[in-house]
Amino acid sequence: MSSDLPQPLPHIARLHAYTPGLQPTETGWVKLNTNESPYPPSPRVAGAILRELGSGADAGASLRLYPNPTGAALRAAIAAHHARECPAATLTAANVCVGNGADDILNLFVRAYCSATAPLAHTEPSYSLYPVLVAIQDGGCEAIPFGRDMRLPVEKIAASKAPVIFLTSPNAPTGVGFATAEIERALATYRGLLVIDETYARFAVENAIPLLARHTGVAIVRTLSKSHALAGIRIGYALAHPEIIGALDRVRDSYNTSRLSQIAALAALDDTAYYDGMVARIKATRARLQAAFAARGWFAYPSQSNFLFAEPRNARGETGPAVAKSAYDWLCAHKVLVRHFPSHPLTAPFLRISVGTDAEMAVLDNTFQAWLKNA
Repeated sequence: MSSDLPQPLPHIARLHAYTPGLQPTETGWVKLNTNESPYPPSPRVAGAILRELGSGADAGASLRLYPNPTGAALRAAIAAHHARECPAATLTAANVCVGNGADDILNLFVRAYCSATAPLAHTEPSYSLYPVLVAIQDGGCEAIPFGRDMRLPVEKIAASKAPVIFLTSPNAPTGVGFATAEIERALATYRGLLVIDETYARFAVENAIPLLARHTGVAIVRTLSKSHALAGIRIGYALAHPEIIGALDRVRDSYNTSRLSQIAALAALDDTAYYDGMVARIKATRARLQAAFAARGWFAYPSQSNFLFAEPRNARGETGPAVAKSAYDWLCAHKVLVRHFPSHPLTAPFLRISVGTDAEMAVLDNTFQAWLKNA
């Protein structure tokens, strides 16, 4: 950087930004690396957007206006949606904050609660954005490690002195889900704010929303990117006690969700039957993929997400980081994208593979077979 320009803060100069999955611009790829839905959103979404845009000489006129700054209608709809799911939680719009994807919501928690003297803790391995958000804040960060068995470290969470802990359930990148009863065991002793990132909860056996009725120190983070096929729309939200929501509102951008995003999200939430069918279809494909890996003798964690975390085994029966890298490179060379996380010893021998369509899973299987014969 030129010496004539102002220099960034020292902690920003040292920052290693989050690295998202590859987003190819050319056609022909089987894209199984970012856990996007393989199916389109409800037709009601496009219909709602088109109605908002209008037609004729005034088409798009509403876009000259700012969106509702709080997403008031969307907050109310989200609260009603989850109140039907869990009446005991007695959720209202005051329990909801909406954001530009779940990442925005996570960032609000870091802004509101994390500093060098108030460190944020997170389970590890988990979503690699967490320490990046903390580093941007120049805050403290503590890792609570998993073992290979991926059992929830209840005692370590319960004993943590961090004022905020991020727990991803189901876990990313392994897909392992954690029982609500196990999480509640940790809450019996932990005295901070447990933020449960439920990005993949729609694909899981259970979720932690019932805990909101029994614990004020719990917040749930959700997104419409995965289970509602709206990754391009960017809507996430938090469910929590109104005082926690108030803290998030004090640090969020005034217009952090667009007019069209709010409208699309409202339409999606209004079509439960469509998404129930989509989720069931993805879970069925997931089960077939898990069975295929088992038949091949490969270990994969039992997934409660829309992806599998599998440990490839080469033709000589070997596993490990080099084997996973070999499989990853072979897939990529044949235009099949998955994720490899080589920087952590637990994740390095594995590949994370999004559940795609059955046709995409067939391409994946054929490409793995070619790797076994040729690598």
